[in-house]
Amino acid sequence: MKLYYFPGACSLADHIVLQWTGIAHETIRMSPDGIKSDEYLRINPAGTVPLLLHDDFVLTENVAILGYIAEQHPDAALLGDGSARGRAEVMRWLAYLNSDVHMAFKPIFTPSRFLPDEAQAPALADQARIQVSAHLRRLDAQLQGRDWLVGSRSIADPYLFVILRWAIRKNIALDEFGNLLRFLERMFVDAGVFAAIAVEEDEME
Repeated sequence: MKLYYFPGACSLADHIVLQWTGIAHETIRMSPDGIKSDEYLRINPAGTVPLLLHDDFVLTENVAILGYIAEQHPDAALLGDGSARGRAEVMRWLAYLNSDVHMAFKPIFTPSRFLPDEAQAPALADQARIQVSAHLRRLDAQLQGRDWLVGSRSIADPYLFVILRWAIRKNIALDEFGNLLRFLERMFVDAGVFAAIAVEEDEME
């Protein structure tokens, strides 16, 4: 397998799951210019990361990639307890992180996509931080009495880890979210998480 990624992007979740499953893989660091190159666009016309190549299979979209990696190594039990409901519970939280929480960061990361007047960008970002905090409150409640989002470790947890790192970088306070802070502590000492970050960023943050 080959994983194309940006350091610190949501592709880190895929990298962590590759580490957790122990699947042999290669990681390829991309740049903003690199994903717009003719060579890369021939593989992925969307010009985005993450991108997973497995032999002749080309896969985009983070939720699909996470699920695919987990299914290659079912013994890792990253898709729930094996029941339809267990899998649905994992996918419910993964979809929420991808479609709701991740999207709530967009006005903070790239305000120009939403406003032609750059002077309004700080106000837009402040409103987005309020929305992100509301999502974090729901996630913190979900972790009450749990070490992982669905009770057992799953492909949703690395995505939550990525989200929390973004929150820290974008000055979204986590002080009131004790469950999320404990989750972060567990993730930062996890060997697979440590290995993924070390490869992507050459250092632990």
